[in-house]
Amino acid sequence: MSAIRAENITKTFKVKNNGRQNGNTHLTALNNVNLEIKKGEFLALVGPSGCGKSTFLDIVGGLTQPNSGAVYIDGKPIDGPALDRGIVFQGYALFPWRTALENVAFGLETKGVPKSERDAIARKYLSLVGLSAFEGRYPYELSGGMKQRVAIARALAYNPDTLLMDEPFGALDAQTRDILQVELLKIWEETHKTILFVTHSIDEAVFLAERVAIMTARPGVIKNIVDIDLPGQRFDEDIKSSPAFVSLRQEIWSQLKEEVVRAQNGEGNGKHA
Repeated sequence: MSAIRAENITKTFKVKNNGRQNGNTHLTALNNVNLEIKKGEFLALVGPSGCGKSTFLDIVGGLTQPNSGAVYIDGKPIDGPALDRGIVFQGYALFPWRTALENVAFGLETKGVPKSERDAIARKYLSLVGLSAFEGRYPYELSGGMKQRVAIARALAYNPDTLLMDEPFGALDAQTRDILQVELLKIWEETHKTILFVTHSIDEAVFLAERVAIMTARPGVIKNIVDIDLPGQRFDEDIKSSPAFVSLRQEIWSQLKEEVVRAQNGEGNGKHA
């Protein structure tokens, strides 16, 4: 059984027309999206800006509802947020008045887990992301990469089956991004979480994922899914310059480029009613 199954997902938004709200004017972000993600799979979602990638992730997270269609996890329909899904956004969203340890333990605290137990769990996941020595630091004392590690540890601390990640490394410098990509792969191999990862970077998608789903310009649908079969270890520093990696990157770009051009030319502006 698939961990996640999206069936005929359509999502529209009301838009302003000439600065005035017009209830009869809608923008279609997603149009009849169908996608299956296997249990324990790492799937990356790529597409042009504005194609509905983040909207789809929000629907899977239960943060917004589709206008039609449904998303199922292990056969059960999603009707709102739940602890079986952890979400990591591009912004760190840490509480500035809480230490790294207290930030990671927050979800467990809201569940009523005793302090000694939640602190032990928080320390486990801070160790997993390499921040054991920084548990007493506040967010302002941490680098951007460290803050994102805390956010990932917080999402993992209450042990969700699925990790939803929306451009989590997008705001980081290239070197930190490369390091955290490797760390995320290690976490995935250790925890066997199902991961849905939204990114604009084809290189990042090919490096991280087992499959890459390509979305069209708005209204977004799944155009194609590319299997990522890379020889050897993903942690090999030379993998990104290998012929197999370059070929996969080019294959995805050749399919995505048409959609990027359509989006830039305003050809994928969705349906209006």
